[in-house]
Amino acid sequence: MRNQPIYDIAEICARKGITQAVLCPGSRCAPLTLAFTRHPKIQCRTFSDERSAGFVALGIAQQTKQAVVLVSTSGTAAYNFAPAVAEACFSETPLVVITADRPAEWIAQHDGQTIYQQELYGKHVKKYYTLPQHTDHHDDQWHINRVINEAINLANAQPKGPVHVNAPFREPFYPDTKETFEYSQSVRIIDEHYSAHFPQALKEKLALALSGKRRILVVAGQHDENPALTDVLQATATNLPVITSVLSNLHNLKKGIRYADSILSKIPAETEVELKPDLLISFGKSVISKNLKLFLRKFTDLEHWHIQPYATATDPFQHLSKIIIAEPTSFFEFLNNTRLALSIPYAENWRAEENRIIQLHKNYFPQSQISELDLVSRVLAKLPAGCNLHLANSMSVRYAELIGLQPHQQVTVYSNRGTSGIDGCTSTAIGHCLTSDALHVLITGDLAFFYDRNAFWHNYPMGNLRIVLLNNHGGIIFKLIDGPAGLPEADEYFVTRQPLTAKNICAEFGFDYLPVASAKSLPTLLDDFFKPDSTTKVLELESGIDLNKQVFENYKQILTQRHEA
Repeated sequence: MRNQPIYDIAEICARKGITQAVLCPGSRCAPLTLAFTRHPKIQCRTFSDERSAGFVALGIAQQTKQAVVLVSTSGTAAYNFAPAVAEACFSETPLVVITADRPAEWIAQHDGQTIYQQELYGKHVKKYYTLPQHTDHHDDQWHINRVINEAINLANAQPKGPVHVNAPFREPFYPDTKETFEYSQSVRIIDEHYSAHFPQALKEKLALALSGKRRILVVAGQHDENPALTDVLQATATNLPVITSVLSNLHNLKKGIRYADSILSKIPAETEVELKPDLLISFGKSVISKNLKLFLRKFTDLEHWHIQPYATATDPFQHLSKIIIAEPTSFFEFLNNTRLALSIPYAENWRAEENRIIQLHKNYFPQSQISELDLVSRVLAKLPAGCNLHLANSMSVRYAELIGLQPHQQVTVYSNRGTSGIDGCTSTAIGHCLTSDALHVLITGDLAFFYDRNAFWHNYPMGNLRIVLLNNHGGIIFKLIDGPAGLPEADEYFVTRQPLTAKNICAEFGFDYLPVASAKSLPTLLDDFFKPDSTTKVLELESGIDLNKQVFENYKQILTQRHEA
């Protein structure tokens, strides 16, 4: 059994908790394909478009909270995983990417389907490994076993992320028709145990540092849903302003500050002074709000602590002074039990500004004419409890951030905000819905939707997928941001106007197509859209860029006037 060590890769993966594999078709990867598809404890799915497949694997890993194996044949097929690998890197999602390859001596020899696959994904993987070209010697078998164990351990170690294993194979790739194989029962497993320890000595040191802080601001970045953390932060938010976002999955926090981006939009100088913290405590990953980042960066005397369960930290606010290696839940339990000399008016100032935005929304929505912003507000308000909300990049996630979710809504939110690209938003959402019975709702723009249309090119039912398509026939964001909006080249080279609708795609793939005709028909249409059945549904709003720009600018204008009322 020449390929027994390769077949045993699947056995190692299964014993280390991997239950999902995404496979792309090809001959060079046949030993790997057979190893995974024949394993009784690993569910395999195949996707012909490698770029889409990479994002599907990303979505599966996010949904299952487990590493996922991603397999390709040699050549440019492997290169097409790169966007998803980069997203996995910055979103800290564990992927074990295994690419089949030609033997080393045949690279750059005018032989078919060969490229330089060594270090293919550069710094976007935690580590690159090459399997030995021979498998018949004991040392080769030991090497393969060690590499696969180490790769899976590293993918799951904090911060989680992708690893790349390149596997050169010689022909023949396929077993004889009468040949069968079994997985080795004595396969070696190397486990790695992790703990983020928050020692008592550090707690005592931090308690002393907190003693002089009166204006403490907590900021939550992008974060997975964590009910235990939410429960702890309920007590924190009673005394401190805790800024959340739609992607921090803390919308059930009853006293959280959900509208920081709107609050900080062109606020008066005196209000800015009232909201200035002397200590910023942050946790989680990226923060969407540009206004929040600019607000925090401008204070040269601001002290910033970041809480995370591993050592390396980023400095997005340019004031980082302490990296506290701890789980956020443990840290905020400590903070809640620490005697603080807080300024009571400070938290009240933030809550007063939050209430202004809440009242503004009550007066502003819904509108008589359906715009993208208004449609998103109606969709978010009707999300069924227990569903997953997926937000494509560009305006979709920005609209949702402006509108927010309410404390009573039991919704989990996902978005590809590691690299913030539009290229795999649909495929990632599909990865989620293939491994979850919950309803999955994707809000996306037309460029992201059509760019990733191969996300639908597979053989798996998606009756639990709902797509809200905001089709303004171009990239509206380039009409809203400073710079390109006024240029004569804007429409062709930035907005990139396009004439497509989702009607033909829905017909091609057998989806229900629900076009939004009017504001009057929308309530009935949304009822149909969210009704559970076995069919994928696409709700499409076709609207002009100029209308959406006007509505968005009107909203911003009302924000600037809220202190004048």
